[in-house]
Amino acid sequence: MEERSESIENSEEQKNAENSQNGYKKTILVVDDEKRIVDILVYNLQKEGYQTLEANDGEEAIKIATEKKPDLILLDIMLPKIDGLTVCKRLKATLNVPILILSAKDEEIDKILGLELGADDYITKPFSVRELVARVKANLRKVEASTQNIEGEQDEHKENNVIELGDLVINLDKFEAKVRGQVIDLTLREFEVLRYLAKQPGQVVTREILLEKVWGYEYYGDIRTVDVTVRRIREKIEKDTSAPKILITKRGVGYYLANS
Repeated sequence: MEERSESIENSEEQKNAENSQNGYKKTILVVDDEKRIVDILVYNLQKEGYQTLEANDGEEAIKIATEKKPDLILLDIMLPKIDGLTVCKRLKATLNVPILILSAKDEEIDKILGLELGADDYITKPFSVRELVARVKANLRKVEASTQNIEGEQDEHKENNVIELGDLVINLDKFEAKVRGQVIDLTLREFEVLRYLAKQPGQVVTREILLEKVWGYEYYGDIRTVDVTVRRIREKIEKDTSAPKILITKRGVGYYLANS
């Protein structure tokens, strides 16, 4: 019994260590108007070593997210007062935080709309708690990895902090992209897509590779997610999205950045 108790304690310590950095536990905001779902998610997330915040309507979600600045948000679409898609759009305009959409709807249009408004992931109810926790970990880990990778590159290659590809300039120090001298407002995910492609200009990268490298290997989504994200990027960087000159499609294969 003592050995089993010690094993459980060690497991909890490992989870807490994985989900904290320098004593800081990551905080997840759970937004849903169904108390039963909130209770289940909060219980399982806390068991994994996360701190949690709760909101039961869209208005409350915006207020808490703005004040507390959580590390990740689980956001239901069907909410009282302000719907989840509007909440997502408003928060993405002010916060650079991963948002995972939760919804009973399984319509393709809802998934695409959520992603176009800046959501980082989408999971349909009913869902496996184990799968949802895996997606939470994958999204948080990707944010950490992105920051660490860029900081590491800055330390080792100070002269390569800026990538210039024709009209596109990517500044790794500032997490900033400019097109024709104008700063482009990108989400972290959009910046990571550009950054990954910019590391290998002219080389076609498949959607599957982008899902693995940018969204994380535990991502359970489909390649449509990549297409939606690319379309959002093009709307921000291209003069004519119907004839892109910077972010190019290789039909049936994937995407690449023009190297001049």
